Amino acid sequence: MPHGFRPGRLEVIDRFLRDQYVAAGRLPGTLLLIWRGGEPAFLSIRGHADVALGRPLSEDTIFRIYSMTKPITSVAAMMLVEEGRLALDDPVSAHIPAWRDLAVFVGGTARTGWVTRPPARAMTVLDLFRHTSGLTYGFQLRSNVDAAYRQAGIGEIEKSGTLGSMIAGLATIPLEFSPGEAWNYSVATDVLGHLVGELSGVAFEEFLEARIFGPVGMRDTGFHVPEAKAHRLATCYQPKRGGGIEVQDQAESSAFLAPPGFVSGGGGLVSTAADYMAFVEALRTGSADLVARRTFAQMTANHLPGGADLPAFSRSLFAEAAYAGVGFGLGFATTIDWTRTGLPGNNGDWFWGGAASTYFWCDPAEELSVVFLTQLIPSSTWPIRRQIRQLVYSALA
Repeated sequence: MPHGFRPGRLEVIDRFLRDQYVAAGRLPGTLLLIWRGGEPAFLSIRGHADVALGRPLSEDTIFRIYSMTKPITSVAAMMLVEEGRLALDDPVSAHIPAWRDLAVFVGGTARTGWVTRPPARAMTVLDLFRHTSGLTYGFQLRSNVDAAYRQAGIGEIEKSGTLGSMIAGLATIPLEFSPGEAWNYSVATDVLGHLVGELSGVAFEEFLEARIFGPVGMRDTGFHVPEAKAHRLATCYQPKRGGGIEVQDQAESSAFLAPPGFVSGGGGLVSTAADYMAFVEALRTGSADLVARRTFAQMTANHLPGGADLPAFSRSLFAEAAYAGVGFGLGFATTIDWTRTGLPGNNGDWFWGGAASTYFWCDPAEELSVVFLTQLIPSSTWPIRRQIRQLVYSALA
């Protein structure tokens, strides 16, 4: 039983992805990479990086990882916490003075004017890490506040703007709720990226390259795909009315082929399976010494008030996780009661995903790390993440 998997069971996963998703036309292609005990245990590659062109998916295909950028940005920000340049209990306004008078939404619109009230307390850096800041995303489609984000183009990583213009724009829009009152998926991690750049004294993307990508060996990860690697970028797809999939972002004309104006710490990176696995394993083992062992334990602990899980504390569950029995730490979701998730597993695993249906998780108790990559927006289209979890744990001896 190599790497502690039941004979033939990993091949079951490969056939499942081939038959149920790729051959069925539900996903353009899939790449599943599993490590166990610090070694590669399984690689499944099925389908295409571009369906119409017949370009096959390969081990070095470059994917848009969207919100799988958030754990990387969060680690970068915690490096500054370790160095004393940032603290979890710092008021965010201490670093962004223009946010000192941020108020909470009561009524109105960006066009007619806002009706607001003062927050019960100031937004802290901790709120940014754990998505309890009162910020939101424009794609939530829930309120006048997220409508104002859409109108201003805030957090839209493939549109114009910069980190600086995002920070300035957010100063003019009220919070959804008083900081600490709820969990709401948001641009908060983009704000952390802004703080990394401001407090480190170097551009955010340069900080990531010097402090994370270089030490870990993530040679194909960045905020755009260089010309020499453009042929490796996958095309991204979306569901087509009536069934099947259609192109959402053609690789050859993708905005990801040029450096972005808005360097998004919340969703702007592209990467490969090997690169992202190197990041996950570096955190699991401490091999690259990105942050201290106790710092990372702090990041992967549940920080929701009262030890709540996401359903109990969330304002909106439009995000990249299954929720029951799941808490949230400093940039990662974490399982706090695996019996409530409806899946096998262990408490203390940590994970997240991205808008194009990408996903990773790490289960330290099993010495198990898994990276799954595909390119289909939105991530809520299929239950592929839960299915892969079930299949992988079912394969363990």
